[in-house]
Amino acid sequence: MSRVVSDLLIDGPDKARLTVVLAHGAGAPMDSPFMTDVAAGLASRKLRVVRFEFPYMAARRATGARKPPDRAPILLECWRATIETLGPPDRLVIGGKSMGGRMASLIADDTGIAGLVVFGFPFHAPGKPPGDRIAHLADLKTPTLFVQGTRDALGTRDDVVSYKLSKAIRIRWIEDGDHSLKPRKKSGLGERDALDQAITAAGAFVCSLSN
Repeated sequence: MSRVVSDLLIDGPDKARLTVVLAHGAGAPMDSPFMTDVAAGLASRKLRVVRFEFPYMAARRATGARKPPDRAPILLECWRATIETLGPPDRLVIGGKSMGGRMASLIADDTGIAGLVVFGFPFHAPGKPPGDRIAHLADLKTPTLFVQGTRDALGTRDDVVSYKLSKAIRIRWIEDGDHSLKPRKKSGLGERDALDQAITAAGAFVCSLSN
């Protein structure tokens, strides 16, 4: 069961070699079903998992008012402050869902963290080209795993194959998965199976960093 410590949700053993720090996506909080399932799954692999919220989402929780995400400088500063709180950074793997993970990717090389894992990386806005959104991924040095649905509207397999990505980035494709990795019923694939695949891939990646 998750433990609440200073507005953080913590799962898994406190003495784990590595801590996985996860930020939420643009529209759902740190205790959404997706984030909760991922945290529990990683914790079951003897990893410590910490979740936090950006200021706009914390305010939404307090007031009920739905405001858009904070601007990037605030999101990045929140990430840096969280890393500083949880350090040392070389024992942290950072990332999260969509926007939260993309923000983590922007500071990964600067913070000395051990790795980066993102579920549903938002390579581009729906129906639009990436622009400069992915420019930093060409030179990323931090060991990285993106867990991506093959039909993710923010980056399908057909889209991503044409992008220039660093050799430090691995991609684990979830067949027929959407931006939340959910396959369609007609695919014959189960939502639980898809999520288990994603968690297994992420867990194996994180554990490989401590070897």
